[in-house]
Amino acid sequence: MESTPPVNWETLDALVIDFAKSENLIEDSFASSSSPSSVHSSPSSSSSPSLSSSSYHSRLIIRQIRLSLEAGDVDAAIDLLRAHAPFILDDHRLLFRLHKQKFIELLRRGTSEDRDSAISCLRTSLAPCALDAYPEAYEEFKHVLLAFIYDKDDQSSPVANEWSERRRFDIAGLFSTVLRAHLHAYDPLFSMTLRYLISIHKGFCFRQGISSPISDLTERLLLEEHDPPATLQETLYEAPPFDEVDIQALAHAVELTRQGAVDSLRFAKGDLFQAFQNELCRMKLDVTMLDELVREYCVYRGIVDSVLASPSGIQTLSKQLKVEQPVVWSCSSLEVDCGTSKNSTGDSFISNAQVDDSPEKNVDLSSIQGSDVEVRYAFEPTTIHEDCSTSGSHQLENLRVHLRSRISARERSKRKRWRGRHDDGGYTSSISLDESSKQEVSASNIERQVVDRNFIIDIKNREEKYEIVLGMKELASRGMAGEVVDEVNALDPNFFVQNPILLFQLKQVEFLKLVSSGDYSGALRVACSHLGPLASSDPSLLKPLKETLLALLQPNEDALGKGLPLHALASSLQVAIGKRLGIEEPQLMKIIRTTLHSHNEWFKLQMCKDRFESLLQIDSLKEANPPLLTSITTSKMKTDRSSTGSPQATLSSSSRMSEDGSSPTQVSSRDVICDENAILKVMEFLALPRADAIHLLVQYNGNAETVIQQIFA
Repeated sequence: MESTPPVNWETLDALVIDFAKSENLIEDSFASSSSPSSVHSSPSSSSSPSLSSSSYHSRLIIRQIRLSLEAGDVDAAIDLLRAHAPFILDDHRLLFRLHKQKFIELLRRGTSEDRDSAISCLRTSLAPCALDAYPEAYEEFKHVLLAFIYDKDDQSSPVANEWSERRRFDIAGLFSTVLRAHLHAYDPLFSMTLRYLISIHKGFCFRQGISSPISDLTERLLLEEHDPPATLQETLYEAPPFDEVDIQALAHAVELTRQGAVDSLRFAKGDLFQAFQNELCRMKLDVTMLDELVREYCVYRGIVDSVLASPSGIQTLSKQLKVEQPVVWSCSSLEVDCGTSKNSTGDSFISNAQVDDSPEKNVDLSSIQGSDVEVRYAFEPTTIHEDCSTSGSHQLENLRVHLRSRISARERSKRKRWRGRHDDGGYTSSISLDESSKQEVSASNIERQVVDRNFIIDIKNREEKYEIVLGMKELASRGMAGEVVDEVNALDPNFFVQNPILLFQLKQVEFLKLVSSGDYSGALRVACSHLGPLASSDPSLLKPLKETLLALLQPNEDALGKGLPLHALASSLQVAIGKRLGIEEPQLMKIIRTTLHSHNEWFKLQMCKDRFESLLQIDSLKEANPPLLTSITTSKMKTDRSSTGSPQATLSSSSRMSEDGSSPTQVSSRDVICDENAILKVMEFLALPRADAIHLLVQYNGNAETVIQQIFA
């Protein structure tokens, strides 16, 4: 793969948060609870808006119907349909399929009583429905009667397909497709965007004969099988002709035949975008893997608390560590071994505290979470009277304290708590304080039960590193560039030596901030001391330096706001510092970055604009070009990349598509104009992808008739 384009991580944040809320995966953090009891509130009392969302409820009903049919419980599925979507049962084509599957499931049970029930189903439901379901239904009815004769294990029987359990999944997929369209219960936007980008990426790699750097992820995430397409109503068979542009766009976007695209448009009553969403939702994702990718991303970006930040997370960790019973960590009777340390503002921080395991002295975790108190839990590698000189890395500890003094508790309390997927409408909430007092164990007992203490220490260290990185990101997003530079230099004096562009961008922010405040002398000192020397060592920075200095001529209030997108800079800083601390970027970041690159390259080959990129916010994901810094990496990409190996937020994509995707399409390599109608004609008659049709037209001077004649000659 060539160098990948930048990504607007703020847009991705919004898409991921929308997905997590829509699927009810997150809830308000217990840190922001007003009372201790709210920590352990039931899901029914959650403030998450997705609980009351009709779309979420509809998707949940569809999921339950799917699971019932996949398990062979047709009666349960019919009951759910009767309660929530009775109009589906009015469609005799679908009702016939249900009765036929119920007949097979009754025979599959094998008892004489179930056999009698199958005969009753045959007489009262299946036979009457077969008469008016669809033309082939009566023949199918007679054929399924052979199931009385041939055993379910006979793979050579004429009804082996009817006996196959695969039929359960087919009918479950069919009903999911129909219900999703009728109830408008489409999957969250991010889920559809991910499906589309991965499918484009797979197709691009296959057609170009290149290997995918993320195949280990995409092959597991996007499954090969699709749900069956919805069956058309008879009234739609004579639908008016659709625009060939729409047919070809849909067919090639989701890899349908032309007839398949036409049928999909008929089912959507000519609505191209609804047909597109129907087809995307037929693609199957590994939901468990997707949830884990989203959770990892949310933790990395500071959207949700990490595993040790909530009581339920600690319970999960206890299970991972094979502790014999759930452990609720008590944070009571804090004994300060080493006193308190103060930051520059005079705030106190408990740098080392021991845990008293007395049940009567328990305190609520929520009273500590989000405050400026750093608690050392009993599972940290300490003895009862450990000296401060042995407590881990002083460099990380001091930096963490400084960062926490600048990051308000309010900012940390904005983080959500990961709830996870609980489709049954209920889940096991965190253990209450009363229960925890009964289940509490001493630190010595925990040490005996934990299989690998180093694993716990590892997690604690990783959490501290996450907090450092998120603290840096928060400072940068606030425009506190000088503070960021000081903290980074304290952490790693060589960081900016290896990342000069990041230093240049931070100093740009500092310069523009001083200009905005009217301190022109201070701004010029920053330019002379930092921006000038950096530009002297890297000629590609001279042009952005000149553009930055133009801010002196602009109105004060506009200098910083229009100069730099702070969130993009903060995201680049987060990735770079994270790598220095050994924190790998989330796998979801790799997937999005790589698939966006493939999307760019694919539509360069198609020589047109993607008609669906705005619907899926793909165009917004690519909007990561800050005004003053666009020229920095335009030239920089042609020379060398930053030593961190991570693309800076200011890199411009050389593979972005032209905003004008209309015909005629210019093929500069041969100076041939290809008319859009000619392209569509070759695509339709020869069933070719757009890029192949264009290349053929180039060879025959853009004449579609000549191309078709030569192919069939």
